[in-house]
Amino acid sequence: MKTIILRILSVIFLFTIFSVQAQQNDQWTIPAGGNGYLINKPSSPDENKKVWDSKEQKYLISFKTDKPGKLELSVKLAVPEGKSKIKVSVGKKNFTINIAGKEPGLFKLGAIQLESGYCKVAFSGLQKEGQQFAVVSELKVQSLTPGLTLNYVRDNQDNRFYWGRRGPSVHLNYELPQGKDIEYFYNELTVPVGQDPQGSYFMADGFGEGYFGMQVNGPEERRILFSVWSPFKTDRPGEIPESDKIRMLSKGEGVHTGEFGNEGSGGQSYFRYGWKAGTTYRFLLKGTPDEKGSTIFTAWFYAPKEAKWKLIASFSRPKTDHYLTRLHSFLENFNDKNGYLTRKGLYTNQWCRDKNGNWFPLTKVRFTGDDIAKRGYRLDYAGGTEGNGFYLRNGGFFDENVILNSNFELRTAPSSPPVIEFIEWP
Repeated sequence: MKTIILRILSVIFLFTIFSVQAQQNDQWTIPAGGNGYLINKPSSPDENKKVWDSKEQKYLISFKTDKPGKLELSVKLAVPEGKSKIKVSVGKKNFTINIAGKEPGLFKLGAIQLESGYCKVAFSGLQKEGQQFAVVSELKVQSLTPGLTLNYVRDNQDNRFYWGRRGPSVHLNYELPQGKDIEYFYNELTVPVGQDPQGSYFMADGFGEGYFGMQVNGPEERRILFSVWSPFKTDRPGEIPESDKIRMLSKGEGVHTGEFGNEGSGGQSYFRYGWKAGTTYRFLLKGTPDEKGSTIFTAWFYAPKEAKWKLIASFSRPKTDHYLTRLHSFLENFNDKNGYLTRKGLYTNQWCRDKNGNWFPLTKVRFTGDDIAKRGYRLDYAGGTEGNGFYLRNGGFFDENVILNSNFELRTAPSSPPVIEFIEWP
């Protein structure tokens, strides 16, 4: 009898542990630090402004569910001074809460029914006594549907709040002809109208030691950017010894050259140019060993309005003795305040040319993503074939998602290599 009672108690104990673990697994705390955005409508002239003090502004937190389900939402926030009244909207459902207190408090919103995909929780200010409506610290989610999975930026290890707010970066890795020394890489890039928010970098010609593409740097400023990493690995350009520095050999008229840091270091060049969404631009990159222990990388840009190729810059990279490797394109957002916006690039007519003058179309790619994408912290990314080329898309919390490391191939290869008049081919 005693043995039977002990067995029953053991079963009850295990059931209790399982139930507690299941309940804990169905609760999530979503930190605002890596998932929250202050959305200005209209945009604030002060781009660094982070205070929620206008009724025209909204505060947004997003997460993704893997299937339909019912959730209970609560929010943790505080008011630095006075009292505030705010509205919280999830789809067509609205909640109103009154807040007081400088210390963060937990306010229960209520239950919502969701379909699978991204859920956007938007906070709007209704009334306030102090300077700002509130400071949001976290969103708490409890599932009333068993087995639900949530995706969001979970931690700040290795500064992942910053990288997560930028959104996932994605890449097209081109399959190269085997056994060839690739000297030139040609690509064409078009950004669809409305897919070019500030902070976007549409990188056309990437290679093992650098990158070349176009950026949206400000409301009135856009650039053609070409950079080469130093072989000395550091985020501080001042630490690079003279023997490892990137040397600028030549540059085009109006091109700025200097050094860069924070994501590796090296030589940088950019040309301020007001490129337009909806227009196709051409990029040409050259990489040739100088037979002295360095490789010379040179970039040219072709704008249809000017109807001519423009030299951006030519850099010498020491301790390098090979032609172009790891040809790729990528799409990223370098402004962490704009990670709630979507951007898209179309990459077409890719070619490479070996040192003997033979052209090869690049028709196969492998689609990859950065650490934020690999961890599933952000799933608003996609890439693959579109029309006669490839595309990349990220940001904005869209539901479409393409599996990382997927391979894609064009149905029809480009028919003829590009005609580039200004180079005297060997």
